[in-house]
Parts: sequence; C-alpha cells; structure tokens
Amino acid sequence: MKKMLLIPFSLLITLISAAQTSTEEDLASIETPEQIEHFLEAKDSKKNKLVTFNEEKHKTKLTKSLFKLGLGGTKTNENEFDKTYYKVVDKTSKTYYRAAYIFLDGNKYDAVNIKALRERIIKKYRNGASFDFLARQYSMDSNAKKGGDLGWFTNGDMHADFEKEIINGDHQINDIFTIDIPSKKWYYVVLKTHEPKAISEIEVLKIVEPKD
Repeated sequence: MKKMLLIPFSLLITLISAAQTSTEEDLASIETPEQIEHFLEAKDSKKNKLVTFNEEKHKTKLTKSLFKLGLGGTKTNENEFDKTYYKVVDKTSKTYYRAAYIFLDGNKYDAVNIKALRERIIKKYRNGASFDFLARQYSMDSNAKKGGDLGWFTNGDMHADFEKEIINGDHQINDIFTIDIPSKKWYYVVLKTHEPKAISEIEVLKIVEPKD
C-alpha cells in the first residue's frame, strides 16, 4: 500500500517542479512582439503586463537592477505569496526635454487681460522674481504647486504646438517666452530649464504567479 502511494506522490512532485520551470522556459523562448502578445493572452491576468521603465523617472532598487540586465536578461523576485518574473524585451534611448510653464486659461481671461498678465509676469521674472514663485502665484494649472515644472517629456507627450516651440524654437537655458494655442484657448509663459537629454528606457515583461 505504501508503495502504491509513493507513485502518485512522486508524480505530483514532478508536476510541481515542471510547473515551476515552465514559466522560466517560456520566457526564455519569447523574442518577438507577437510572442509577447500571445504569452500575455495565455496568462490572462491584470498582474501580467509589459512595463516601460525610464532611467530618469524610475530609480527604485528593482529598476536599477533591471537596467543592468542586457536585452533578453531576466530577474526573479519572490515574496511569501507570489513569484514575479521580469524579462527585458527592449532597450532604447530617447531624447527628452524639460521646461517650466505658467498656464493662463483663455476661457477665464480675454485676450487683452492675458497679454497684460503675461507682460507683467515676464517683467517680474526679468527683475529677479523666481519662476517657481511666479508659477505658484499665477499659473492656473495643477502643477503650479510644483513651480510650473513640467518634468522630462519626449516627442508626442504634449500638444504638438507646445512641443514644437520648446523642441525647435531657438531658446537657451533660462530664456522666457510665450506659447499660444488659440484653438484650445491655452496661453503659456514658458521657461527653458534644461538642455535636451538622452534617457535610457527598457520595456520589461512582468509575470506574477502565486507560489505553491
């Protein structure tokens, strides 16, 4: 009887072992976007996803270790309940830009008042007021509390007219200038705060599975 019980128990151990290695084997074979898509469909869980990490924005211990991996590199993390697999499926470098702005809403001010207000803001800046202070005082956008800082952005993140002036305009660091988007009634006073910067990004396939 004991011998009979040992057979199914041994089989169970083999199956558990196979299940533990199958995800790692599957990840090792994934290379193309189509394979990634099919793999995620088969796993069918919101925890499983493609995640893009930016070296400037994401500075956790995990992301730092992922950036050290080569293309196709993998990493596994475990906690009491889950086992999480990471595979780097793409590595790129994009040019990012950075500025600060004061937003004036054309739905609340007419053109004459906006013109006068922008002239006042620019005059105060040139007379020594910090842009951070002016943004907190005048900007009608939620990032006023950040001093108008836009953070790093890349082509396609912002409105095309806004991007065009910052990316292609002949502006130097600490230059102050205006941008109008009349179709939206958006009016800006903008400060160029940084030179363009190439920032590395990685696309990571993340798979979370419960521990047995």
